[in-house]
Amino acid sequence: MKSIGSKLKGNPTMVEGTVYSMLIICSISHFLNDMIQSIIPSIYPIVKDKFNFSFAQIGIITLVFQMTSSILQPFTGLYADKHPRPYALSVGMCFTLVGLLLLAFAENYLLILLAVSVVGLGSSVFHPTASRVAQLASGGKKSLAQSIFQVGGNGGSAVGPLLAALIILPFGQHAISWFALAALVAAIIMVRLGAWYKARLAYVVNHPQKQPLLNHDISKRAKYGALMILILLVFSKYFYTACITSYFTFFLIDKFGVSVQTSQLCLFVFLAAFAIGTVAGGMLGDKFGRKYVIWFSILGAA
Repeated sequence: MKSIGSKLKGNPTMVEGTVYSMLIICSISHFLNDMIQSIIPSIYPIVKDKFNFSFAQIGIITLVFQMTSSILQPFTGLYADKHPRPYALSVGMCFTLVGLLLLAFAENYLLILLAVSVVGLGSSVFHPTASRVAQLASGGKKSLAQSIFQVGGNGGSAVGPLLAALIILPFGQHAISWFALAALVAAIIMVRLGAWYKARLAYVVNHPQKQPLLNHDISKRAKYGALMILILLVFSKYFYTACITSYFTFFLIDKFGVSVQTSQLCLFVFLAAFAIGTVAGGMLGDKFGRKYVIWFSILGAA
């Protein structure tokens, strides 16, 4: 049987056209990764009651988790650009698997912090490389590829609290270990992605393409200014999103006296709307202009 690399070299259309099979695998992997990540805030009511944590301690758990899963991500992305590692996806998911097992059996605050940091580290390794694989498989249809990739992640983020309500809440903290099976499945799937990515990198080296001409009329100051505005907008979005996902369940329990399970279902509705809005925003942005959609989104959230 021919290797993937030989198939690519013998059939350039496999890499120059849109590789939907790889995009679907990317989306499924993204679904599993973000589903697992969304388990973290979903278990806050459980660990708060079990260990009698304060809201400040819950906030620190979120901070540590976000530090490794989000703040660290640009640095892992920079390393991935300079030193591509095709099988980093599976390695990252193995970190997530270990973190889940630690979290399932953690019996003190420091061990919980260590567990969520390891889970976050797995996510920071996954996202840059997976996004790059999706772009390489796009065949030039980058918006489509990003949409397929993003739908998986948003769907996983929404499903996580629902599964927590159905599995973790009835059976307790140790049931988190069941999600390690999802991490194992994701790691195996990502081996397939890594093999394709490795062959694709080899093809790119052996078949260099002309780089598109860039518009150099825009000053560096304008570019950096636009980049800083974009970073500020994204930061503000994820700032309030992290606050809501961390404390929304507690607010519902305290204000309306609902059960923990009902609060998780409400969190699922919020994250599902978040996922739908992401897809709708992309389509509306293409039709009416991204600037108007961004302004509508910001004002609507306010």
